[in-house]
Amino acid sequence: MNLTLSQRLAAVFGVLLLACSGASAWLQIRATADQEQELVQTLSHGLAAHIAGHTGLVKPAGDSGALGPVLDSAAVPALFDMLMKVNPGVEVYLLDADGLIQGHAAPPDRLRRDRIDLEPVRRFAAGDRLPILGDDPRQAAGRKVFSAAPLTVDGRPAGWIYVVLLGEAHDQLAADVGGSTALRTLITSMALVAALGLVAGGVASRLVTRRLRTLTAEVRAAEAGGFEALAHHAAVPPDRAGARDEISQLGHAFGRMAQRIAEQWRELIRQDQQRRELIANVSHDLRTPLTSLHGYLETLLVKSETLGDADRRRYLQTAIAQSAKVGQLAQSLFELARLEYGAVRPEKERFLLTELVQDVFQKFELAAEARRLTLDADFPPGLPTVHADLGLIERVLTNLLDNAIRHTPEGGRIRVTLGHADERVTVDIADTGPGIPPPLRSSLFDRPSAVTRAGRDSRGGLGLVIVHRILRLHGSDIRLVDRPGQGAVFQFGLPVADH
Repeated sequence: MNLTLSQRLAAVFGVLLLACSGASAWLQIRATADQEQELVQTLSHGLAAHIAGHTGLVKPAGDSGALGPVLDSAAVPALFDMLMKVNPGVEVYLLDADGLIQGHAAPPDRLRRDRIDLEPVRRFAAGDRLPILGDDPRQAAGRKVFSAAPLTVDGRPAGWIYVVLLGEAHDQLAADVGGSTALRTLITSMALVAALGLVAGGVASRLVTRRLRTLTAEVRAAEAGGFEALAHHAAVPPDRAGARDEISQLGHAFGRMAQRIAEQWRELIRQDQQRRELIANVSHDLRTPLTSLHGYLETLLVKSETLGDADRRRYLQTAIAQSAKVGQLAQSLFELARLEYGAVRPEKERFLLTELVQDVFQKFELAAEARRLTLDADFPPGLPTVHADLGLIERVLTNLLDNAIRHTPEGGRIRVTLGHADERVTVDIADTGPGIPPPLRSSLFDRPSAVTRAGRDSRGGLGLVIVHRILRLHGSDIRLVDRPGQGAVFQFGLPVADH
């Protein structure tokens, strides 16, 4: 059956209510029956003892040669019949010492037993807790409450008086009077309980699933409305976020999921925009040297017979320089692609940053002298070794120093400062240039910027992007620091190697 959750909950609730009501009714009937048996047995506890004291049940030994008193065969049935007429609900039996039935007032064909189990009789006589059930002579397997007392003559045991307190007449009358009434009451009760169960189940299921229906509607709205609806749901946190019920927790989890998806979607949009800008910037930076290269080569081809050796050499040098720019840009694009797609795995080792910085300084000595720049280093004594990829960190220092040299005016200063704090060796690279314009700072390490066209980076503005990716592979980051009187100050840190 294709039922809703509310309908299923209502059906389950109704069935459980019916089952609980039936079990409760059965337990109540059993308790009532036990209470009635205990009450009857308690009230009639001394009935058998009173009958046993009737002297007409026995007579002394006569000429028959008996050794002791014997039962009066004529008095026993008469007395039992009289007692059962006075109280039709009881049945009186006379037992011998072994439990055999010796006298009764029942028709001969109604007895189903000729012996009574005396163990319950002895418990009754000993005063055990009531109710105690004994054998019913008129049923092959029935057991009922009874009253019993020993029968003695002249101090000698002569048998037992055994009285069934709720006899066959009582059972027949109870069946005739209460059968139809009980059936009608049972049917009416079950119908009322079923109706109450359905109504209560419906109301309870509606209350329980109210927040679930609301959450379902929100999910469907998010599904139909796309990203805008999802972002709106993420912007509005679910009510009762700290509630302990499962539906509220599910709603809160959906809100967190919507928020995460919305953030990831915005990040994808941002990355796509960055990729578009990268393509545009790289295309611009490729077009300039390629156009220049093509122009000089075309000039050499057209004017090959008229150009002098000096002009031809100058054109070739310019073409080679433009070709080198294209090669550098292509190499940067290749490196960035490998970093973006996880093709680069750092091979970490222990080394001293002071030695690495000095090696990188040597690579830029000629370039710095050509622009009359001063390269300074500030290394405090006792710096610990770092744990990183030597080649990648050399690439980081190379890109940062190359940017600083290209951006710092002639006669300026570039300073590299090392420090040690919080189990990291910090690196500061500062120049005396004009610095980074504020509008470009937020995306400086994420995508190429207009700084490229200002001449800061000959590799399409990819140098700082590559630096950022490399440091992320080392669990570090790079940031731009504002310091009065200085230009751009880049700072990053590397973890100290374990001793």
